[in-house]
Amino acid sequence: MDACDVLIVGGGPAGSSCAWALRDSGLDVAILDRQTFPRDKICGGWITPQVLSELGIDPADYARDRMLQPITGFRTGWIGGPAFDTDYGATISYGIRRREFDDYLLRRSGARLMEGVSLAGVQRDQDGWTVNGQTRASLLVGAGGHFCPVAKLTGAKPPRENAVVAQEAEFEMDHRQQQGCSVRADTPELYFCADIKGYGWCFRKGNYLNIGLGRMDQHRLSEHVAAFVRFLKATGRVSFDVPASLLGHAYLLYGVSERKVADERMLLIGDAAGLAYKQSGEGIRPAIESGLLAGQAIAAAQGNYSRQSLGAYEKLLAARFGPTSGKDWASRVGEHLPSAWIGAIGRQLLGARWFVRDVVINRWFLHANEPAL
Repeated sequence: MDACDVLIVGGGPAGSSCAWALRDSGLDVAILDRQTFPRDKICGGWITPQVLSELGIDPADYARDRMLQPITGFRTGWIGGPAFDTDYGATISYGIRRREFDDYLLRRSGARLMEGVSLAGVQRDQDGWTVNGQTRASLLVGAGGHFCPVAKLTGAKPPRENAVVAQEAEFEMDHRQQQGCSVRADTPELYFCADIKGYGWCFRKGNYLNIGLGRMDQHRLSEHVAAFVRFLKATGRVSFDVPASLLGHAYLLYGVSERKVADERMLLIGDAAGLAYKQSGEGIRPAIESGLLAGQAIAAAQGNYSRQSLGAYEKLLAARFGPTSGKDWASRVGEHLPSAWIGAIGRQLLGARWFVRDVVINRWFLHANEPAL
């Protein structure tokens, strides 16, 4: 029977970052994923310079053979209303293709890889886990996204959770479509729903275009997506039909998720732990940082993977992302206002350039005030 110290279930950015953080720990780390990389992954796909710094990635080296689209501004507005550009005059973020980015992180993680292998069965005893009847592990790390099978072992019930839901497509444009797309590659476009319960995006990365929309309200998502696509065409952002086969996914917001992120011989990281930023839903940076923090906690545990010892990981998350209990001022105020008022106030603020630059972009989407780990 095969054996390892740490088995990470999920080869995305969270899992790869955790393994990379443990590369010099002396621990035998393996990553199991049901897919074979490189694989397509639905995601808007942008990262900040802090992410590159945290992972020790040289932008010039990465961009040599992969997409790393410099972003120097954002176009923002609300669906059905006006929009304007906020130009920074310098690179503030980068567009990536998850197919390339995830494969790059996985290959350099230093872990043993078990690709194309699903988690079919798990048994726990006092010494650890037996996975699929053939692999022993002292510690199990769930990094398989919202529907991670390891998260279900902690009691998570995805169908009953208040998750953000989204639909999106990323496709390579032909020559005609490129000519009919007025979206600039260095300026992703964000359009909030009129009720401020979600937003759509349109992001060009070279010849690739990513279009999607996510909402906190799960009802009639397809109708909202269709209305957003019609809006893009009516305003001249795209002059062609978007592929009909938009793919769906779900994720939990940090502070809203009630998932248990640490248990006996078990940790959850990334979307499996429900760590997406509350205001923007962005999940790549929280996933990577949770993987790095989990690696730190695992190494410090020195083989003691009790619930008490692994509680250090929860403390690291709280120190980085803030406490999970309590509500911010906006949430408390919003509870006492009619939804129509919230929408009207939100649309008014989206017309204020200072608010868009300082709050929406800098604070909510870029987290520019938060240095790299």
